Amino acid sequence: MAFNDLIRDLAIGDNVYKYFDLNGLNDARYNELPISIKYLLEAAVRHCDEFHVLKKDVETILDWKNSQRNQAEIPFKPARVILQDFTGVPAVVDLAAMRDAVQNMGADPAKINPVCPVDLVIDHSVQVDHYGKQKITLCDSLPLSHFLFNEHTNIHTITQELGIEQNFFLFQWGSKAFDNLLIVPPGSGIVHQVNLEYLARTVFVGKDGVLYPDSVVGTDSHTTMIDGSGVLGWGVGGIEAEAVMLGQPISMVIPEVIGYELVGTLNDTVTSTDLVLTITKNLRDLGVVGKFVEFYGTGCASLSIADRATIANMCPEYGATIGFFPVDKRTIDYLTQTGRDVEYTQRVENYLKAVGMFVDFTNDSYRPTYTTTLKLDLGNVVPSVSGPKRPHDRVELSSLAQDFTKGLTDKISFKSFGLKPEDATKTVTVTNNGRTAELGHGSVVIAAITSCTNTSNPSVMLAAGLVAKKAVELGLNVQPYVKTSLSPGSGVVTKYLEASGLLPYLEKIGFNIAGYGCMTCIGNSGPLDDPVTKAIEENNLVVAGVLSGNRNFEGRIHPHVRANYLASPPLAVLYSIIGNVNVDINGVLAVTPDGKEIRLADIWPTRSEVAKFEEEFVKPQFFREVYANIELGSTEWQQLECPAVKLYPWDDNSTYIKKVPFFDGMTTELPTQSDIVNAHVLLNLGDSVTTDHISPAGSISKTSPAARFLASRGVTQRDFNTYGARRGNDEIMARGTFANIRLVNKLASKVGPITRHIPSGEELDIFDAAQKYKDAGIPAIILAGKEYGCGSSRDWAAKGPFLQGVKAVIAESFERIHRSNLIGMGIIPFQFQAGQNADSLGLTGEEQFSIAVPDDLKPGQLIDVHVSNGSTFQVICRFDTEVELTYYRNGGILQYMIRKLIQ
Repeated sequence: MAFNDLIRDLAIGDNVYKYFDLNGLNDARYNELPISIKYLLEAAVRHCDEFHVLKKDVETILDWKNSQRNQAEIPFKPARVILQDFTGVPAVVDLAAMRDAVQNMGADPAKINPVCPVDLVIDHSVQVDHYGKQKITLCDSLPLSHFLFNEHTNIHTITQELGIEQNFFLFQWGSKAFDNLLIVPPGSGIVHQVNLEYLARTVFVGKDGVLYPDSVVGTDSHTTMIDGSGVLGWGVGGIEAEAVMLGQPISMVIPEVIGYELVGTLNDTVTSTDLVLTITKNLRDLGVVGKFVEFYGTGCASLSIADRATIANMCPEYGATIGFFPVDKRTIDYLTQTGRDVEYTQRVENYLKAVGMFVDFTNDSYRPTYTTTLKLDLGNVVPSVSGPKRPHDRVELSSLAQDFTKGLTDKISFKSFGLKPEDATKTVTVTNNGRTAELGHGSVVIAAITSCTNTSNPSVMLAAGLVAKKAVELGLNVQPYVKTSLSPGSGVVTKYLEASGLLPYLEKIGFNIAGYGCMTCIGNSGPLDDPVTKAIEENNLVVAGVLSGNRNFEGRIHPHVRANYLASPPLAVLYSIIGNVNVDINGVLAVTPDGKEIRLADIWPTRSEVAKFEEEFVKPQFFREVYANIELGSTEWQQLECPAVKLYPWDDNSTYIKKVPFFDGMTTELPTQSDIVNAHVLLNLGDSVTTDHISPAGSISKTSPAARFLASRGVTQRDFNTYGARRGNDEIMARGTFANIRLVNKLASKVGPITRHIPSGEELDIFDAAQKYKDAGIPAIILAGKEYGCGSSRDWAAKGPFLQGVKAVIAESFERIHRSNLIGMGIIPFQFQAGQNADSLGLTGEEQFSIAVPDDLKPGQLIDVHVSNGSTFQVICRFDTEVELTYYRNGGILQYMIRKLIQ
C-alpha cells in the first residue's frame, strides 16, 4: 500500500478497527470535496498499488475541482457487485464459458472467480399471469417454479414456467463453483429493495479489519437506489460488471458533481413520487448525463431514507450516474429501523464522522464545492405523473386529462398518437369478469403497484392501502377491464400492510399480492383478458396503464397499451377505480352505489395521516423476520441439485442455457485489427432508441426468427416462453435482437422488427438481413440519433448486435452504460459531430461506408467516414479512455480479462 502511513485505529465498543484517515493527507482540498468524490478518493487511497491505482490517480481525485474540467481519467474499484437474474443468467454463462476458454488455453479454470462480494437476487423472472381474485388449481402438474416463487400468495400468480429450473440450476452451480457469489433465492423481493434493506453494508469491515465505505456497481441501471442510503452505487453493463468481479477497476472520467439543494417541506397531499418526477424533469432539462448529482440542503432532513431512495432510484431517468444522499442521523435511524444492530450503527456513524463523510442536513452552512448547483423548494412540488411514453415527461395531475386528449390527435411524437379527429371519441362496450362497461381511449387497463422505485417506500404503500380502505368503505370498486396487481419489493411490505389492517382492503378491490419482483415495471405485466384485448385490437384504442414504476417507454409495459403513466401507488389504486386518465381529477371521480359524488378530497389521505400509520406499523422486527433466512430460500429451492464442479456441465439439447461463442478459438495473442470496409447499414434509427427496442424482451412472437429456430428444435409454440427466460441461449437472443414491434427503422416500410437488405432490396426480419450480410462477408453498421441505448442496462443490447455482425454504431449521442457495453463487445461507438446527423449529411442508409481505424487510435479522435456516394464526413471515436481502447484491441473486455488472468 502506498498510503500505509494514513492507517489509524478506531475503537468502537469492545472492538478496535483500522481505517485510512484521509484527513491525514493534510490537504485543505479534501474538506471542500463533495462527499461522493470523497468515496472515490478513499477507494483510490486504499487500493493504491502503483499498478491498478497510481499515486497520481489519488492526486487527480484530490484535485477534483480542476480535474473535472480537464476530463481526467481515474480508476475506481467498488466494494461489491450486485446482479439481478435477467442479467445474472448471461453473466454466469459468460463466466462459465470463460472457464472453458481458460482450460482450453492450458491454464487453471479456477482463475475465473469473483474477487469481491457478488450478490445475485432473483427478482425479474416473475410475471402477472393471474391477478386479483382469480383462482387457479394447485396440482401436481404445476412446475417447480410456481412453488419457488409463490409461498405467500393465495394462488394468484404463476411465473414463467418453462426452463426456469435450468436457469436456477445454473445459479445453484455458480454458487458452488465460485467463491464470493451469494444467490438470493426467488420470492425474496426486488433486488434494489433487498439491497437497501439487507445487503447494503454502509461501512465494510475488510478481512484485514480495515473499515471502508460501501460502494457497489450493479447490472441494473436502478442500482442507484442505494445512493439514497449513503452507499455509492450505479449501474454498469453486465460485461463491465464481470470484469469488476474479476478484479478489474472501472475506468471512468472524473465526473462533474451537480449540487441539488432541497429546502422546505412537502405539502400534505404530495407524495415522494411527485417529488421524484419533478426532480427528474428538472435534471433532464439541466442535462446531467455522465455527471454525479449530490443532494444537500435543509430540505433533505425532512425526507425519509425511503423518500431519498425513491429519488436516487430514478437517477437513470434523469440521466446522471448517481443521485447521492450522504449519510446523516436519519440514515442511522433507518439502519436501526431495518434491523441492523447497535454495533453496526455505531461503526457506521463513528467511522464516517472520523473521515468527514457524515453530514448534518439541518446545518444550513453545510455547502461543499460543486460544479454547479440547482435549488428546489419542496413546498412547490405538486401531484404529478409522467408519460405517456417517457419517464421524464412530467404532467401535473390537474392537467393530465387535457394533456392526454390533446395528444390523441396531435402528430405522432413522444407525447401524442396521431389519431384522426373522428376516431378520437370511439368507445366500445366490453363484458369482462361478469361486468359490462365502456372501453375507450384513455381507459386504464393496467393498474399496477410495482417497481423498486415505490414499493420500498412505506409512506406511499400505506397511502395506497388507505385509498383502498376509503374506496371499500364508500362502496367503490375497480372497473371490470382493469388488470390490477400488487408486487411488493420485499416481504416486509406484506407484514406492515397486514399489521396495519390495510391489506384486506387492497385485496377487496383486486390488488392482491401477485408476487415479489419487478413484474409490470419491466414488462412482465402478463396478458390482458381476452375481451379487453379484442376490443383494443379491433378498435385501435389508445388505452392506458397507470403504474408506480420508473420506465414507460412505448411497448415496454404491454404491447397493447400505448399510453403509460408513472404515478404513485395511491394514484394507481385511484385510477383503477376512475377507469380512465381522460377524467378531470378536480371533478367528480366516481359515484357511490347510493348516488354520492366522490371527489379527490373524499378518498385521498394526507401525509400526516400516512405518517401515523408508518410510525405505528413499520417495525424493526419485520425486517429481522423477513431477512433471517433469506439466503436459504424455500424448501424446494434447497432441494435443487447440481454438481460441485469447476466447469459447467453444458447440455447440448438445452434451448435455455448454451455456451456463448465469444471465446471460441481465442488465443493468448491479440487479434488483428481490421478496418470497416464497404459496410451496409443494418438499421437507420431516430432519437431515443432504448435498450427495450434493442435487447430481446417479452414473449417470443410465433412469426419471429427465434420462433422458427425453436420450432426447428422441436419446441411447440405454447412452450416458446419469453426472451427473458431464454437469455442464457445466444441463438435465441441474437434472433430476438431488435425484435421490438415499436421499432421505427427508416429503411423499413412500416414500424416493427424489419429492415431492407440493401443489395437485394428485400424487406426481411432484422436477424435474417443481418445473417445475409454475415454470410456474404459484408460488415454492418447502425445509424442512430440522440440518446442511443437509453433505458435499462441490458448487456444483450450489445451482445445481440455483435452476433448480428454489427461493427460500429454512428449516433448523435449514447447513453452512458450502453456505450460501455458496446465497447465491451468490441463494437465501436462513433458520434456525429455537433450539429450533424444522418439526415443533415444527406444519408439515407442505402449507401456503403468505409472507416479506417488507425493502429494508434486515441480517445476522442476524429475519424474519417467515406461514403459510397462520394462524400466524406468525420465522426468522434467515443473511446473515452485508454483502458477502453485496450478492451477494443483485445476484442472485448472479457477477452482482455482472460488474457490478463492467465499471464
